Amino acid sequence: FQSRKMAEFVVSFVVERLHNLVVEEAKFLHGSNGEVDQIQTELKRMQCFLKDADAKRDENERVSNWVAEIREVAYETEDVIETFVLRVASRTRVGAIQSILQQSACIVNRSIARHRVGSEIKAIRTKISELTRSLQTYGIKEGEAGSSSTCAASERRRLLRRSYSHVVDDDVVGLLEDVKKLVEQLVNEDRDYCPRVVSVCGMGGLGKTTIAKKVYHHKDVRHHFDDFAWVCVSQQWKAQDILRGILKKLIPEIKSEEIMKMEDDELFKQVHQVQKEKKCLVVLDDIWSMDAWNCLRPAFPNNKEKTGSKILLTTRNKDVALHVDPNGFLHQLPFLNEEESWDLLQKKSCLKRDGTDSIPVDTEMERVGRELVRKCGGLPLAVVVLGGVLVTKHTLHEWELVNQNVSSHLRKGKVGQDQQYYGGVSEILALSYLDLPYQFKPSFLYLSNFPEDSEISIEKLCQQWVAEDLVSFEEAQEEETWTDVAERYLHELSHRCMVQLQVKESSGRIKSCRLHDLMRDFCLSKAKDENFLKVIDFRHGNDHHEQLVLESTTSSSSSTLTMNRIRRMAFYLNPKVDKFVLQETGQRLRSALFFTPYGHIDEFMPKMKSFFIHFKLLRVLDLGGSIGGSLPKAIGKLSQLRYLSLKGSCFKELPSSIGKLKYLQTLDLRVDYGPCSIPNVLWKMERLRHLYLPSLVDSRSTLNLNGLRNLEILVNFHIEICDIKDLLKLTNLRKLTASLEMLGLNDLGAIINYLTLPANHLRHSSFKIYDARFFSKQELTLLSRLLEFRHVYKLNLGGPIGKLPDDHHFNPNLTNLTLRQSELKEDPMATLEKVPNLRTLELSFNAFVGEEMVCSAMGFPRLRILCLWNLLNLENWRVDEGSMPNLSTLRIDGCRKLRMVPDGLRFVTSLQELIILNMPEEFRKRLQEDFYKVRHVPVIRFSDWQIKMN
Repeated sequence: FQSRKMAEFVVSFVVERLHNLVVEEAKFLHGSNGEVDQIQTELKRMQCFLKDADAKRDENERVSNWVAEIREVAYETEDVIETFVLRVASRTRVGAIQSILQQSACIVNRSIARHRVGSEIKAIRTKISELTRSLQTYGIKEGEAGSSSTCAASERRRLLRRSYSHVVDDDVVGLLEDVKKLVEQLVNEDRDYCPRVVSVCGMGGLGKTTIAKKVYHHKDVRHHFDDFAWVCVSQQWKAQDILRGILKKLIPEIKSEEIMKMEDDELFKQVHQVQKEKKCLVVLDDIWSMDAWNCLRPAFPNNKEKTGSKILLTTRNKDVALHVDPNGFLHQLPFLNEEESWDLLQKKSCLKRDGTDSIPVDTEMERVGRELVRKCGGLPLAVVVLGGVLVTKHTLHEWELVNQNVSSHLRKGKVGQDQQYYGGVSEILALSYLDLPYQFKPSFLYLSNFPEDSEISIEKLCQQWVAEDLVSFEEAQEEETWTDVAERYLHELSHRCMVQLQVKESSGRIKSCRLHDLMRDFCLSKAKDENFLKVIDFRHGNDHHEQLVLESTTSSSSSTLTMNRIRRMAFYLNPKVDKFVLQETGQRLRSALFFTPYGHIDEFMPKMKSFFIHFKLLRVLDLGGSIGGSLPKAIGKLSQLRYLSLKGSCFKELPSSIGKLKYLQTLDLRVDYGPCSIPNVLWKMERLRHLYLPSLVDSRSTLNLNGLRNLEILVNFHIEICDIKDLLKLTNLRKLTASLEMLGLNDLGAIINYLTLPANHLRHSSFKIYDARFFSKQELTLLSRLLEFRHVYKLNLGGPIGKLPDDHHFNPNLTNLTLRQSELKEDPMATLEKVPNLRTLELSFNAFVGEEMVCSAMGFPRLRILCLWNLLNLENWRVDEGSMPNLSTLRIDGCRKLRMVPDGLRFVTSLQELIILNMPEEFRKRLQEDFYKVRHVPVIRFSDWQIKMN
């Protein structure tokens, strides 16, 4: 089933891709359009056959092979067309400057190429015809969509996943507070907020059903409601069966025979009526889709019907919970911490039971046990599965063997002592993958590129998805960009609890995402099964390199075929890698991502010659990380490249040949270690949408950005190397980060004029303004206008400011503010504490030259990070109770006249870290005397020593 879904995406993707190629490259395909159209028609027919293959795949392994062949034929079609376009286009560009005789030769060559591509397309059509004929052997018919619920395997999964209200797990840890919250919401009858629907949400294996059972049997819940019903909805559901199950529980006096004979109208009416007449609690366990609720909705009273009945539901999809009741109570289950995981493992492995089954726990066994639970990543199901494995293991040696093969044990699952089946973790997580609409599956599998525990940049990920055409722009809504659509894909995965989104503390914005370790293991395994990508891990030496070369050069046809079909590769590099060879057999490669977890790698580029020679269909190349050397001129040969990232690398100079990358959508030049020289060729990249310039650039560089009309993101715009007049023409920008040094009134005025353009689409902007002066009325007016723009989220001001603008000039979206060398005489806190969403504030290098500073009650409601650095005149700092209620990190550095930490810090209970640097010895001694003010802070760093509170 999963392979069929993946093949359905591939065929659909290639059909759309071929259509785009025919439209975009019509001049090159002249004479072959008809053949391409016929291929599209054949592939569309294949989509119909794939629907019936869904029902047959589990019954016949040959069907799986057929599905895999369809996927490969679709890819082969794309390869043939793209290779032809690449070959003819390159000759056409050369021919434009050649003699008439040479151009005539090019025309002949193009005719030969067209004949060749025509022959290759005919061969592909023959393959498709043979595949179509073979379908009759498997009993698969065009357009007949089989039902997964008829498959034996699907039925087995359904029965194994089914929950029963009377089966309650006594070994529950870490959920007591969650149970308490849910019970409170169910028995709550507050007029102001009395939720009708209480939802429990989380990824597979997190314990949603377990906690729902605890709540269902809780004494307060049993006392509050009159009648109870528990039904398991699951992925294969039938509304009538669910309602009959509810009715049997809520009205037990009605005989089963009568319920079975009820018409649909009567069934819905009876279930609805009993919930109005009595206070009922109905549990809808494991509900997956909005369609399921839409079908069941008429059987439940709505919010306007004042009843005491309520619904408790569990789901992996937040959208489903919000669809059932947007005003309901949604509880997201947390992961277990290490202590809770260890406690649960002891219970499940019989280490922590009374009676003869108990076994002593020595320190070594506990050490191994804690290693095991750490590998479970706080997922209760994983701990339970391992507990089932360990229940028959009584020696340290046996536990160590399990620890060595933990991944295998987690996949297989276990039947526990109570005969309850604990499906392998992969099987449970696979249900989420099965439920994904086919267009989201490749986006999910793409995440397996990234190493374990990676914080994956959302912006970067979405751009890579778009570059590989894993996102369909047909789904775009008004004013949406490609990356907007990609972000919706990511949020879909997040709402299904398959991906964890990470909020950046300093801004409060979602910047990155990650996969749970076990979800990544599943993702990587599935990507391998689908031949979606290959990970080459050099981190432990060159072993994988040897394997890679063997696969690419061996005479074995099966090994060569596998390598030849690889379209995506991720490389985890080691600085000691001495050889790096990919043979021409991998020329289908579309993306290559390089990761350097162990630091800087010198002169790596010479080891990558094959990339720039053979892989001319490459679309994504990420050389991010500490890769050194010189970027070769041959980079310009990768003419199909859509995404190129050098972020974090050590390149000092870029070749002018990058200007040949006419299809480039994303160019990330944020290199590390000093300035980088950039040739003035960026203006040639007319399709560029995302441009990230280095934070430090060679001042001799001059960059013309005129002509980049499609640019949506521009980061590190430097006024000293870029012309502000070019900026005025970039009206399609959504995000702008600019560095403006020695800014004059005219330049700042030009920036503000750009920001006020009616055609401006900016959503997010950030400015660093150094060596500026804001003293005159005109200068302060310009500063006030800059602060008022609602898309300005981050502002770094360096230079004297006569007086801060009043608080009403600060736009409410401002989250980060840095003031340096401002020399403010008036206490800035009186103004800044009123900025409602300010999360990070840095005052440094005499930003304030006064002696006393006050943070008032109710001020800085969302501030998370505060840094006071080199405020040389500051002596007294007062913090009133109620100020900075969300402060997490406080840094005091070089404020050498400051006498003590404020007494009011004892009221800032949210403070997690206090950093004190470059302060006199007297301040340290006073802090020791006043330790009661900060004793609640978990971590205190003071120059060369640190305190960690328990």
